[in-house]
Amino acid sequence: MGNTFGKIFRISTYGESHGKSIGVIIDGCPPGIKIDKKQIQDELERRKPGQSKITTPRKEDDSVEILSGIFQDKTTGAPISLQIKNKNQKSSDYKHISDTFRPSHADYTYFKKYGNRDHRGGGRSSARETANWVAAGAIAKQILKNLDIKINAYVSQVGNVKLTKHYSDLDFKNTEKNIVRCPDDKYAKMFIDLIDKTRKNLDTVGGIITCVIQGCPVGIGEPIFNKLHAELGRAMLSINAVKGFEYGSGFHGSSMNGSEHNDEFNVSKKGKVKTKSNFSGGIQGGISNGEDIYFNVAFKPVSTIMKDQNSIDSKNKVVTLKGKGRHDPCVVPRAVPIVESMAANVIVDLYLQSKS
Repeated sequence: MGNTFGKIFRISTYGESHGKSIGVIIDGCPPGIKIDKKQIQDELERRKPGQSKITTPRKEDDSVEILSGIFQDKTTGAPISLQIKNKNQKSSDYKHISDTFRPSHADYTYFKKYGNRDHRGGGRSSARETANWVAAGAIAKQILKNLDIKINAYVSQVGNVKLTKHYSDLDFKNTEKNIVRCPDDKYAKMFIDLIDKTRKNLDTVGGIITCVIQGCPVGIGEPIFNKLHAELGRAMLSINAVKGFEYGSGFHGSSMNGSEHNDEFNVSKKGKVKTKSNFSGGIQGGISNGEDIYFNVAFKPVSTIMKDQNSIDSKNKVVTLKGKGRHDPCVVPRAVPIVESMAANVIVDLYLQSKS
C-alpha cells in the first residue's frame, strides 16, 4: 500500500495531518547502536512548522516519544516505534473544501482512488507525514555517524534566484545560521526577501535543494534495480512537492562530450584511488565509487495560495475556491532536513544490504 520504504532498514509510517498522532516503525535496525534522543528531537525541530516568517504559522512542538526498540539508550534489534502527537490542528480551516478539490493537490486523485478523502489538511497526503521520515532519518544519521558518513543539504535556489557556487566552496556549518538554510549569507538574504515578497503577494514560490553525501565507501548500491542513484531518486521523488531529481552532472551532462564528461582515474601518493573530476556524482553503474555523492531536488511552488482559483467539486460542478488556512509560501527551507533524512535512510538500507 506504499506505506513502507526500504528493504532491510525498513520504515513504515501512519497518521494524518489532523489526526491524533503520526508515527513511524523502524524494522531492521541493528542492535547495540547508541541513540541520542536529543538528536532525534533536534532534527524534528529543523522540520517543524512555525519556525519563522517564511514558513507556515502552524505551531507544533513535534515532541517525539520512543515507544519501543531502544533500551538504556541503545537499539535492541526489535522494531523501533516513534510517535509524534498532533496538537495544533485547525480542521475548521478546511471545512470549505470538504466537497471541493484544490488545484494541484492530491484531493481529486485520492477521492477517485479510494472513494473518500480526509479533507482536513490533506489527511494522509499532507507533508505532515514527512516528520515521520525525519524521525527515522535521525536514527539513520546516528548509524552513519559511526561510519564517518556525512550528509549535508542546503537551499541552492528559490524561484529564479540561483546560488552558483560549487558546494566545495561553501561552509556547511553556516547552513543553520539563517531561516532559509543557505550557507551563503548573500544569497540567503536574497532568498528570504523573495519568499517574503511572494508571501505578501498571497502567492507561493518553488526552489531547489542540493544535497552532498561525503565519506560513503565504495560498493554501496546494487547493479540493476536497486541502483544507488535510483533509490535516492525514488526517495526524493516521494517527498511532497518534488518535481525533479538529478545527480552528478544531471541534465547538463547531456550537452557534454564524452571526452569532457568521463571521470579519469588516478592514484594518490598514499595509494588511494581517486577520480580527476566527478561528473558521475560519486556513483558509477549504480554503485558508489568513493567520491562525494551530490544531487539536486526540485520543488514546485506550494499548491495552496491565498487567491481565488477555479476548481470543481465532487459532482464535477465548476466552483470558485478561496484560499484559506496556514501554509508555507515556499517549502524548501523546511524540506532541507527531509532531504537529508531520506538520503540517510537510503544509505543505511543499502549499506546493510551490502553487508548481508
